[in-house]
Amino acid sequence: MKHVVFDIGAVLVDWNPILAWSNDLGEAETKAFLGRISFDKLNLACDAGVSFFDAAQGLPDTEDGKYLSQYVARYTKTVPAKISGTWDILYTLKEAGVRVFAITNWSAETWPEGCKVHPELAEVFETTIVSGQVGMVKPSVAIYRHFCAEAGVEATDCIFVDDGLHNCLGAKAAGMDAIHFTGPDALESGLKARGGL
Repeated sequence: MKHVVFDIGAVLVDWNPILAWSNDLGEAETKAFLGRISFDKLNLACDAGVSFFDAAQGLPDTEDGKYLSQYVARYTKTVPAKISGTWDILYTLKEAGVRVFAITNWSAETWPEGCKVHPELAEVFETTIVSGQVGMVKPSVAIYRHFCAEAGVEATDCIFVDDGLHNCLGAKAAGMDAIHFTGPDALESGLKARGGL
């Protein structure tokens, strides 16, 4: 069986940034705020190494900047639950002697906060590449190559699992096999089809 390389957000752990502010602003206003500041783009920049403080300073509206600057301190609220079916698969793989790794687009600031909620994230993988710590993000081929160098594995020996199809395509461009994650049952089927589980 090949090594399995997991994405984390929306594969092993649910992530919902709305939860950082919904108690204060309400869900509708939080959604409006996230849309107004183009949160997805800012978050990706922070996943690549920008600090949330710097991102907040760059917003034209100081009130929006104030809210964004609270994000790291409130991050634990945004990752409340594991996706249990995927964890079951991960531990089944480990028990079968399959090596498991992770590559995640996650900021260097919020990664420790996520590990406070789910300590297993810091313990279960042989090697974990956190994009904000290395200054490169999926789906860049560079991050997959960096992972292989750090983990001491060949890309052709890896199956990458990610909920983002674009990230799966990046992994394939780097020489890995990839499974587009749509749920634990489909992942289990995909791994079985490749001779695992």
